[in-house]
Amino acid sequence: MNASRNLLAFDLGAESGRGILGSFDGNAVRLEVLHRFSNLPVRTLDRLHWDVLSLFREMLHTLNLCGSGGIHLDSLGVDTWGVDFGFIGRDGSLLGNPRHYRDPHTETIVDDVFAKISREKLYNRTGLQMMRFNSLFQLAAMKRDNSPQLDMAEHILFMPDLFHYWFTGIRANEYTDTSTSQMLDPVRRTWDTELISGLGLPTKMLGTIIAPGTELGPLRTGLLGETGLSQTRVVAPATHDTAAAVAAVPARGDSWAYISSGTWSLMGVEIPAPLVNDATRAANFTNEGGVNNTIRLLKNVMGLWLVQEIRRDYARKGSEYSYEALVLQAREAEPFRSIVDPDDASFILPSSMTHAFSQYCRKSGQPVPETPGAFVRCALESLALRYRWVLGKLEELTGKPIQTIHIVGGGCQNALLNQFTADACQRQVLAGPVEATALGNIMTQAMGLRLVSNLTQAREVIRNSFGLTTFDPAPTDQAEWDKAWSKFQGLIS
Repeated sequence: MNASRNLLAFDLGAESGRGILGSFDGNAVRLEVLHRFSNLPVRTLDRLHWDVLSLFREMLHTLNLCGSGGIHLDSLGVDTWGVDFGFIGRDGSLLGNPRHYRDPHTETIVDDVFAKISREKLYNRTGLQMMRFNSLFQLAAMKRDNSPQLDMAEHILFMPDLFHYWFTGIRANEYTDTSTSQMLDPVRRTWDTELISGLGLPTKMLGTIIAPGTELGPLRTGLLGETGLSQTRVVAPATHDTAAAVAAVPARGDSWAYISSGTWSLMGVEIPAPLVNDATRAANFTNEGGVNNTIRLLKNVMGLWLVQEIRRDYARKGSEYSYEALVLQAREAEPFRSIVDPDDASFILPSSMTHAFSQYCRKSGQPVPETPGAFVRCALESLALRYRWVLGKLEELTGKPIQTIHIVGGGCQNALLNQFTADACQRQVLAGPVEATALGNIMTQAMGLRLVSNLTQAREVIRNSFGLTTFDPAPTDQAEWDKAWSKFQGLIS
C-alpha cells in the first residue's frame, strides 16, 4: 500500500461515544481520537430512552471536523452495544425513541415468554443466554403493552444499523449485532421466523442480514455537501462492540480466552461453530456471531458498571473521586473482607449501588464495606472470582485448556483488576489494546475494502501497532485466593 488510508470508527458505549480515526499504511494502524461525546439516556415518565438524535448530531460534528480539517475519509462505520433497536415507518422515519436495555419494562416479561416457549426450547433454537433485555424479550414486552409501533414498523434496525441508515439511506441488519437479538438461528444465521411469529410478533420488519465488512454504499450526497467530505464509503464493520473488540484481540493459536472489559465484562472463547447443548444452556452461555464466520462463546458478567455506580453514589453525596483514586484506595483496602456475586439481580439497576452492596453483605453474613476503597475492592475481587468461574466453565464446555487471558477495552487499564484476574484464575493475563473495539471496527472496514484479507492478518496488524502489558499470577497470594474462591462458590450455589 503506497499511502495511508483513513478509516473512521464511531464507537458508541453505554456512557460515551468517540469518533476515532485509523490511519492504516498496510503494516500498522495509528489511532487518533477526533471527538468524544457523552451518551446520556433520557427518562420520560417511567421509560428510559437513548437520545439517538443527539448521538447522530455528534457523529455529524465529527465528520465536519474531518471536512474542515482536510482529512479525506476512505470509509466510516459504527459499532454500539447490542440488543436495542429502533423502528422505521412507511415514510422512512424513525418511530419513537429507542428504549434503553436497562428500561424496567422487561423486568417480568421473561416468564410471559416462557409460558409460550420453554427456556430449554428457546435456548436450543437461539443458542443465546437468557437476559431479560434481549431484543426478543423487549419486543414481547412491547406487544404486552400494546405498543402501536409494532403495527407500524416496516423495518427493525439495531442501533448501529439505524445510524448506517441515516448515513446512507440503506436499511440492513448486520450479522454480529443481529446475533445478540435472540431472534436468529445460530447455525443457519438467518431469522428464526417461526419462533418470532409463534410469539405473536410481526416478521415483516425483518431485513436482510449482512456480513461484517459489507460495503453499504457512499455517504449520502446531502451529507457530503454538509460536511465537506468526498467519496466517503460506509462499511458495516463488526457492529456489535464485543464482536469488534474480539476481532482486535492480538492473539495467536487457539488456547486463549478474552475479556472485553468495560461497563460489562464479556468473557469467552472464539470457536468455529455454535455450541448449543444441555451443558451450555445450564451454564447460560451465549453463542454470538463474530468476524470471518466465527462464533463467540461467552458469558456476560456485570463488569465495571459496579465501580461506575459506586463512584456515582459518592458523587451524589458530594465526594468526587477519579477512577484512579478509587483504585488506589482499593489497593490499600483489606483483602477479601467481603465478596459478592457481581451478577446478582440486585446490581442490575439499583437506586444506589453502595446500598445494594451493603444489603447483599448483610444478607450473606459479611461485613459491610465502609469506605470507597472497600466497596471498590469488594467489586474488583468479586469480578476476578466470577472470571475464574467462567474460565472453568469454558474449559469444561469446549474440552480445551486455556493458557492465556487477553483483556481488551477500556477496562484493561485497571491494573489492579488485571492482577486480581491473573491471581484468581492462575493464568497469565495480557492487557491491551485499550481501544480494541475501535480497532476491530477499523480493521473490519479494512477487510471490507480488501486492504487486509482476513482476521489473522488483521490481528497481525494490531500486534504490529500496539504493545501489551503482562500480568503473571503472584504465587504468594494463591492460598488466599483459593480460600476466597471457596467462599464465592458458596455464595453462587
